[in-house]
Amino acid sequence: MQDISSLNVVDLLLDAVCMVRADSELVFASAAFERIFGYRPSEALGKRMLDLVHPDDVDATREQARRVSEGNLQLQFENRYVRKDGKIVHVRWTARWLPEHQVRLAVAHDITERKRTEFIHMAVLAISEAAHAAESLAALLLRIHEIIGGLMPSSYFAVALHDAASGQLAFPYAAGDAACAAEPSRDTLCAEVIGSARAVLRKGACGGTCPPSPSGPADGLAHDDGNHCWLGVPLVTSRGAMGALVLHSPAGTAGYDERDLQMLQLLSTQVAAAVERTQMLGRLEHLARYDQLTHLPNRQLFMDRLGVALDRARESRHLLSLLFIDLDRFKSINDTHGHAMGDLLLQRVAQRLLECVRSTDTLARLGGDEFVVLLESGHVREQSTVVAHKILTAFGQPFDLEGVSVTVQPSIGVAFFPDHGTDEHRLLGRADSAMYLSKKAGGNRVQVATVPLSAEPH
Repeated sequence: MQDISSLNVVDLLLDAVCMVRADSELVFASAAFERIFGYRPSEALGKRMLDLVHPDDVDATREQARRVSEGNLQLQFENRYVRKDGKIVHVRWTARWLPEHQVRLAVAHDITERKRTEFIHMAVLAISEAAHAAESLAALLLRIHEIIGGLMPSSYFAVALHDAASGQLAFPYAAGDAACAAEPSRDTLCAEVIGSARAVLRKGACGGTCPPSPSGPADGLAHDDGNHCWLGVPLVTSRGAMGALVLHSPAGTAGYDERDLQMLQLLSTQVAAAVERTQMLGRLEHLARYDQLTHLPNRQLFMDRLGVALDRARESRHLLSLLFIDLDRFKSINDTHGHAMGDLLLQRVAQRLLECVRSTDTLARLGGDEFVVLLESGHVREQSTVVAHKILTAFGQPFDLEGVSVTVQPSIGVAFFPDHGTDEHRLLGRADSAMYLSKKAGGNRVQVATVPLSAEPH
């Protein structure tokens, strides 16, 4: 042991020993500096350590360096550095100031793996919280991107979902370099990940900018030789792979390795559960507020929208109108052709009505063969007449029900706010009564409510 010099002992340490001047210029680095930071000591000398610090940690690091230079001991400071290969390394420092040499003596301990484990635990919790807090699938996926992007930077991040019924692949969330999204390898990767339910590392069309991955293949992972620029993991539920989470590494970095992929696999289970939960809640919300046959708003959603519209109309002193629509002799069509044909006719009617209204108008199915249109504009009376006659004209053409031609005509009742009612139920009731007058007069016509507001019962 006597022949091992103190310098040799320093170079045998797994932690890096560094000396830096007050301006952060590196004047000494032990051999472990290359293992932690990626630079050989000889090429690191003369560099400013602050230039290697992760941009988000520069201010805190500068403040800690100032305190050490004033004579304070630094025992547990943690920050991040950008390695030579572009990867992020987490470091815990101990340091002191050597006034006789005017340098800071510091020891760097690599805590990246510990931070990685902590991140996984925190990310799992954060994704779970996001699943309960997100108001939509888009909001959930944005939050998931923020969480995962905290440790795994990407030039492109996307979630692909597979519709088993149609076989189509959709991207409800994608963010980053549009050139990556245009690459055929993205869709090919997603199809492979979902089809095989296996994680994949793959070189993308990076123009040769991605240096080789420092890590070799791991058992059980599909991979290609070359630069690991694309990373994809399946989103697996009890029903199989529902989609894929894919990332493209930033240009000029070492890309992703198997450790990154394994970490993403651990998180993907939580992501899949969060996506599945959000989709389920979305379906339940749709069931509660939309008609299942026509997919139009149902009575509950329509009454909610009417209440909001009335509030706006009262504030702005604007008019609004309701068109209450009922199909003439619909029961006879059901009796003649059967209820399946009757349901198909209602779907065709909904489609034709949608073609007669604006995207800003509300069309709803109240039940049976009853539909209602809510119109809001500065010229409600004129617009109501235009829409009503447009509907009459549209219904002049027969409906094709799987080869069976059926003609059906509408009776339409119209009511205005505030002329015929000042609340949801009274206004809707006046439009309904006007529709019955239209039907009683022979149908296929428009009838405006005639009951004056002053004659309404209180």
